[in-house]
Amino acid sequence: MFEFIRTNQLNIMFILSVACMTIAVLLLITDFISKRRKRILIMMELTATFLLYFDRMAYVYSGKPDGVGYVMSRVSNFAVFFLTSVIVWVFNRYLRDLLQVEGKVEKIPKRVQFVNVISIMGMIMVVISQFTHWYYSIDANNIYHRGPLFLLCYVVPVVGPLVQYTVVHEYRKSFGKLIYTALSLYIFVPIVVAIIQIFAYGISIVNMAMVIVSILMYVFAHLDINQTVKRAHKLEMNELQEEKKSMKRLFDQTATAFVIAVEKRDAYAEGHAERVADYARKLAVMLGKNEEQADEVYYAALLHDVGMIAIPDSLIGRKDNLTEEELAIQKNRPIISGEILANIKEYPYLREAALYCHERYDGTGYPTGMQGKTIPEIARIIAVADAFDSMTSQKQYRDALPYLTVREEFIKEAGSRFDPDIADLMVQLMDREYTRTEQNEVLELQDHLSCNEYREEVTVGIPLGTEAIQIMFTCKPKNTATGQFSSPSIILFDSYDRQVHDNQKAIEAYHYVEYGEIWFDGHYISTSARNIEVNVMENHAAQSEDGAEQYIISGGRFEDHVSITMTSAKYTVDIIIALPDKSKASFIGLTGEHCELEQISVEPTGVHVTEGEIKKIVEAINYIDRMESDIPNVQIDRPRIASTEGIPVKEDLHVAFHTMSLPSASHMWHCPYIILFYSDDGRVNGKGYEEYVLLKLNGEETGGEDYVENKFIMKKSEDFPGWEQWKEINKVGMESAFDVTRKGNHVTISTNNLGIYMENTTIMKDASKPVYVALTGDQVALTDIRIRNR
Repeated sequence: MFEFIRTNQLNIMFILSVACMTIAVLLLITDFISKRRKRILIMMELTATFLLYFDRMAYVYSGKPDGVGYVMSRVSNFAVFFLTSVIVWVFNRYLRDLLQVEGKVEKIPKRVQFVNVISIMGMIMVVISQFTHWYYSIDANNIYHRGPLFLLCYVVPVVGPLVQYTVVHEYRKSFGKLIYTALSLYIFVPIVVAIIQIFAYGISIVNMAMVIVSILMYVFAHLDINQTVKRAHKLEMNELQEEKKSMKRLFDQTATAFVIAVEKRDAYAEGHAERVADYARKLAVMLGKNEEQADEVYYAALLHDVGMIAIPDSLIGRKDNLTEEELAIQKNRPIISGEILANIKEYPYLREAALYCHERYDGTGYPTGMQGKTIPEIARIIAVADAFDSMTSQKQYRDALPYLTVREEFIKEAGSRFDPDIADLMVQLMDREYTRTEQNEVLELQDHLSCNEYREEVTVGIPLGTEAIQIMFTCKPKNTATGQFSSPSIILFDSYDRQVHDNQKAIEAYHYVEYGEIWFDGHYISTSARNIEVNVMENHAAQSEDGAEQYIISGGRFEDHVSITMTSAKYTVDIIIALPDKSKASFIGLTGEHCELEQISVEPTGVHVTEGEIKKIVEAINYIDRMESDIPNVQIDRPRIASTEGIPVKEDLHVAFHTMSLPSASHMWHCPYIILFYSDDGRVNGKGYEEYVLLKLNGEETGGEDYVENKFIMKKSEDFPGWEQWKEINKVGMESAFDVTRKGNHVTISTNNLGIYMENTTIMKDASKPVYVALTGDQVALTDIRIRNR
């Protein structure tokens, strides 16, 4: 190592001096360091540059007896010894600046002053040694020789840095890690090298080391500044985020307070804006919006009805008997909203939402008649969310509409009132969050019922399924002194909301069907049941003194037959009810007349009703007793309860069939469905089942994204007759068909039925498995199924 340095010493010195000079120039154009510290660092780099430059010159002119050699050998050696103390003095100034700025030290330690003194004394001693030759001497041949006090010249570069380090160590917590490392290297590297220098005569490793650590001082200062800037940036970003959150909270609180003030004017509007905002945010997320964009949609939806503040109280919630002037005021609500929000230039999306959320996709809305994608997307989102909450909320003039009715409305109005893509997302959201099962779970059974007139009070419907249940309650008469008839009874019915209805509008809206009413003595009234068979047995249990009796109802169902056993102290009544068809649900509602029902409870028995356990009192209604073709006919009474056998998709197929919606069908999705799938046995829901796509002939698609990628297209042609006629034609029955094409891992299904064209391409991740297609549906009979290879 020493031999390499000795051989290349002059080149190393030149390179290091150029490096130091370059850093000095860079410091001149650096803006991120304070002026005072910049001056100190430039001085440090220049001192290191000249130290190494003159050290190199001392070697270059050593032994040259000419005049230039005489001058340069003496000037160079003087500069080397003199600048060695200067560089300690300059470092002391750098340390002083760090203590004052980073360390916030008001009183500089005396040790720093001490280093200043010995540094200056070291410079003076170098001057004196020029006359006394204590440190070195130069002979007539201009050759350098060590003097008798040569070691004394190392006092300043060794003692000074050691004293400086005691200060650095004491205040180390005031500096960054990088600065502390740079200071330690600057102090100890020259000391260690100086000790080695004593024994390595003829090479200037101390000066080289001092230059190297000077360079490192700049590098580490630069890195420290970078870290400081990053920390400051991070703190600034955190502050900005906190400020943003604070502003968001303020905006949220202000907007919410404003909306509450508006909604107080209409009891039926309470909570409407917040619900619409929640739905709109969910739709925005489903559309792929980021958090900031979803927030914009949320607040725009929250304030979409802000124009209500300008509508007279007398018009709030009114729909009938409006004068032309009053009607104009209500219809101008979005314009009023726009005027209120027009001055909020920083939030144009608020104005867009309020102005255009009443536009219709087909261009027949107001206030401007915009249509299609020209309507701002945020307004199209809010229009769907607003409509959903309006339909599912109770109004002054009607009850909340049931889930299935609302779902159908979005499908019917897609492309006319609503953006079809957003309406489809709303249907998906409803299917995920507002299914009939979830609605059933929300409705809790009352544990107490007080009955005066018959059917004045009825519990929420208790569902009957294939798992048998047991209902228990106690009942005692009311107003016994008057001698009025008193007895509990049950109502067997079907309804979308599990409630008993008497109002004609509610009966239509909730598709209410009442099968019959049954009393605990065996009396019954049959309404829509196809048949009821009752068997009554007398009991002889004693009644309690206060007239309270224990009542037990056990019941279960298989397909279109329901079995119920009603037990009281006097009678055990066995009932079999034949429902209109297999598609209907069945609920038991508890009611009574002049009695109190208490401690009402329902428990599942864990026993499942199977075929043959309920006596059939009527034959099942069969709509598929028709000609069969390539595969058996199939009748589907409830969603996907049955399906055809799987048809292997090995080559291009054409499948034709006759379809007829059952008489009980009421929605457009009561139609055939096409399923593309895989299973080990080629059957729907068979072992190893993987569903790739389900296509409903009314234009809906559900994809199995876990296994495949689906690309779906749905269009309505001019041949589309409208939904009501579409449903009627399906009930009468019609011919239908679809084509299947397979190319490698791509399977395309296309169909066109009554003006609804669908095309779906399924891209399979694993093309090695066999693929099958089958027909299923909801409340539909599929017959005369023909398969042809194309």
